[in-house]
Amino acid sequence: MDPLRYNQLLQRPIYTGNPVAIQQNRDAVESPGEEQPSFQTLLEERIREESTVAFSKHAMERVVERNVDVSPGQLERLNEGVRLAEEKGLRSPLILMDTTAFVVNVPNNKVVTVVNDGSLKGTVFTNIDGTVMI
Repeated sequence: MDPLRYNQLLQRPIYTGNPVAIQQNRDAVESPGEEQPSFQTLLEERIREESTVAFSKHAMERVVERNVDVSPGQLERLNEGVRLAEEKGLRSPLILMDTTAFVVNVPNNKVVTVVNDGSLKGTVFTNIDGTVMI
């Protein structure tokens, strides 16, 4: 085979699938009629979704056992407390919210235990490095 022809064949783009369908998909994505959300918007949504604090098995047992309110509003406040603790560099803070105390592992974004007003009296919290009151 002629070396010039061989080089021309090597420089052609290689498509897997139907090239017409690929171009149609590109045109659909780049259509000016629909405004695509910005990267920053998508990133903020993803962070908001992933920043919700999780509960350990022990904490879930305490929530049920002690009948603690974990409504969406309360979880939002708890997430705000975790965010404040993280800003200050705390790793295992005690977060006090109304009459409920949460011990949170900030690096894992996980509630370790929950104590409410009925069980707070006489409770000693150990292995915490700060307190956030929200």
